[in-house]
Amino acid sequence: MKVKKSRSKRKAHIPIRLNILFFIVFILFAVLILRLGFLQIVYGEDYKREVEQTNSTTVTKNVPRGEIYDRNFKKLVANKPENTITYTRSTSTKSADMLKTAEKLSTMIKVDTKSLTERDQIDYWILKHPKEAKKNTKLTEKEQSEIGNDDYYKKQVESVTKAQLDSLTQQDKNIAFIYRQFNAGYELTPVNVKSKDVTDVEIAKVSENLGDLPGVDTAKDWIRSYDSKTTLRSILGSVTSEKQGLPDESLQKYLALGYARNDRVGQSYVEQQYESLLRGSKAEYSSETDSDGNVISTVQEYAGKKGSDVILTIDADLQSKTDEIIKEALKYGKTTPGTRLLDRAYVVITNPKTGEILTLSGQQYKKGKFEDDSLGTFTSSYVMGSAIKGATVMAGYTYGKQPGYSEIDEPIILKGTAKKSSWFNRDNSFAMNDISALRQSSNSFMMKTALDIAGATYVKDGSLDIPNSAFDKLRKVYGEFGLGVKTGIDLPGEATGIIGQEKEPGKYLDLSYGQYDGYTPLQLNQYVSTIANNGYRIAPHILKQVRDATNEDDEVGALQTQTNPRILNKIDLPKSYFEQVKKGFYEVMNNTSGGTTSGTGATYFAGLDYKVAGKTGTAESFYAGPDWDYTSGIPAPAVWNTTFVGYAPYDDPEIAVSVAVPWAYEGDSDNKLNMRIAKDVFDAYFELQKERAKKADGTDKALYSDKKDK
Repeated sequence: MKVKKSRSKRKAHIPIRLNILFFIVFILFAVLILRLGFLQIVYGEDYKREVEQTNSTTVTKNVPRGEIYDRNFKKLVANKPENTITYTRSTSTKSADMLKTAEKLSTMIKVDTKSLTERDQIDYWILKHPKEAKKNTKLTEKEQSEIGNDDYYKKQVESVTKAQLDSLTQQDKNIAFIYRQFNAGYELTPVNVKSKDVTDVEIAKVSENLGDLPGVDTAKDWIRSYDSKTTLRSILGSVTSEKQGLPDESLQKYLALGYARNDRVGQSYVEQQYESLLRGSKAEYSSETDSDGNVISTVQEYAGKKGSDVILTIDADLQSKTDEIIKEALKYGKTTPGTRLLDRAYVVITNPKTGEILTLSGQQYKKGKFEDDSLGTFTSSYVMGSAIKGATVMAGYTYGKQPGYSEIDEPIILKGTAKKSSWFNRDNSFAMNDISALRQSSNSFMMKTALDIAGATYVKDGSLDIPNSAFDKLRKVYGEFGLGVKTGIDLPGEATGIIGQEKEPGKYLDLSYGQYDGYTPLQLNQYVSTIANNGYRIAPHILKQVRDATNEDDEVGALQTQTNPRILNKIDLPKSYFEQVKKGFYEVMNNTSGGTTSGTGATYFAGLDYKVAGKTGTAESFYAGPDWDYTSGIPAPAVWNTTFVGYAPYDDPEIAVSVAVPWAYEGDSDNKLNMRIAKDVFDAYFELQKERAKKADGTDKALYSDKKDK
């Protein structure tokens, strides 16, 4: 009886507990419903607005770069327009959506899949075959989660077989290429899918189906076009492709300036140096996106502005003529004895009064073909020889000598060293002054001048005590003329020259007549220009003007800025001192007194309609070509560099010219290429001046006119 009573009590408790549980659940549901009602009534509109809200994002598009002209407004670099198909990825675009769009687009355009890599194909195959890719790895779900997504995808990539890749059809590859292009861009930044050989039919097909191709658009783009006749190609530089984008070494700088990572930028020389002028202002579009990141509409806010046009100081016609002169000289030189190593020559022509560079001409002759080496005019250095003797005479003035000073020309014979002498005086002794020393190119005169600067006394068969400071004193003066220092040219990559490190007395003497340190052809030009300018060293520059861009091929825009001469330093000596050296330079080119007393350049320049002042140079060098083992201990054969510096007209210089012909000949077979080139260059300049004066019909007699200035 007691047991039964206990069971009935437990049964009575069960319904009570259930009722309590049901009541609690009811209360919770009631609270939930009340809460939902409250949110719906009080905050419903706010949530609705949040769902429906849109965001506005600014999208930029590139504009054409400014174009590049020579000083006479001959176009050197233009923009060639081309049809382009672009893709802009939104913030919410998924891979599957991009693939779907790529599949549709592949039926409308033809693409070149040669650049499609094996990895591109693997990525596409995995995207198209996710189950097979997963199966390839042979990993369990647990193993997959343990290694992480990145390592898991790497495993998928490694597991794709050759047979699976070979199963891809050409159509698959077309889609893979387009999909890769889609992925090459950044969110809300247009990227070119196809920008070469886009046909009008393709443009029409895509344009008609833009509603089914989210993110795809058609546009006009441009590519850089360089004048095929221009021989200054290396100086003009180049622009990166969209695939290259911003250079890694300058990435942060460009990003800070508002560039996108796939923007095209100048990557060398003029294109790089004047990137800020040539780039222009990007067009700006306001793209409205919904809460999922989908683009709803796009409105142009700013049409953009084409980059400014850059006018160079270069005279393209004179540049072309100079290049041909060098080529003909090298061809001739190779027909003369002792020219095994002859393979290059350089010419720099400037306006000495302004520093404007008219030509930077360099040619290399390799295996019967010529290669442009204009860059070598300021990036390569050579021992220039007697052409620098004007700076040595000026150094004598700087340290106390007076114009007209004399030195004894005699062979310099020091204990334990080979005899050093002038080419015309191997054994005798006689006095020369500064003008005759320049005219006849006296090595001994320059060595004696250097010894006076060093405070040293020459004793035949004795030894010399030359302090290290003497090198510095001589080089300081050279540097004031531009030798062995940066010239200040407005292009990157300039060499400073080659400064000899040995401090032996014999090397000091060699330095005084151009047989030790090496200089660039541009430095040589700045040096002679400084003499022509009575001591004003002016920075050479290649930028003449910046002008507004126009849409007309035969017009130039309004002038924005013009480059003015930039004086780097003024040599603190009286004008009469410079006039003395100029007289010496005039004698070099015009004195025909006879024999060794004639000017070393008079054979080529005396008796011309125009008068040239200048200095010739020959320097012994030791070079056996790039394949020679210079560490073998076997001395390379002696070769001779021939050089020239000068300006004309003598009494009112319009141009300064420097010529350098490295390794012109071996032995005694002087082919005089430096003089042949220099003479032809001056002739070409003055002939071109006459031709242009005739074309102007008397309305403009100046060689370099700005007839199109506004």
